[in-house]
Amino acid sequence: METTEASSETAGRRGRPRLAAPQRDGASPADEILDAAAELFIARGFAATSTRLIADAVGVRQASLYHHFRTKDAILTALLDSTVRASLDVARALAADPRPALDRLLELAEFDATQLAASRWNLGALYLLPELRTDEFGEFRAARTELADHYARLAADVVGRSDDPRVLIPFRLVESVIGLRSDEALAPDGSWDAATIVHTVADAIRSVLLSNP
Repeated sequence: METTEASSETAGRRGRPRLAAPQRDGASPADEILDAAAELFIARGFAATSTRLIADAVGVRQASLYHHFRTKDAILTALLDSTVRASLDVARALAADPRPALDRLLELAEFDATQLAASRWNLGALYLLPELRTDEFGEFRAARTELADHYARLAADVVGRSDDPRVLIPFRLVESVIGLRSDEALAPDGSWDAATIVHTVADAIRSVLLSNP
């Protein structure tokens, strides 16, 4: 593993000239690096993906990659953060919202599931990487745990008790999107697209929490 120095550098620092014209999706060189790394980490695994492979996939020199991300860990940290940070911000805002708990829970679930279902790569699959158990990724684990806790508190308000096992289900239903993508449930012909999956997850959460225990 290429270890810690710092997390991602901000985009916009000048690196060396490209080896070729841009090959990846992204509004900036840093975004292109993240796009390439996401594809490679998911397809090959983290340990088997070198920064040279990522640089080659982007069409830049390896030294240029380090102008944006100092380590491979920093690249993975940025990708993981993109899967949880926005949803956690929404969850924190909804905690103070006066609307009924079910409405807030479903809003969070739909936002979160959309992040997982509509992204270019199935970034949630990175959660299974064994490297995530190390100290370098403790901040991500803490953020994901906080997000799960928000789900559980909202669900407990819906069912009226925190010790009801159903309070753990909404978060897991949202993360089932990761497995559905891995199983190619997002059909190329659009027969079951991201929006349909998101609505299905929301309906399942409503059904579970409003059913008689």
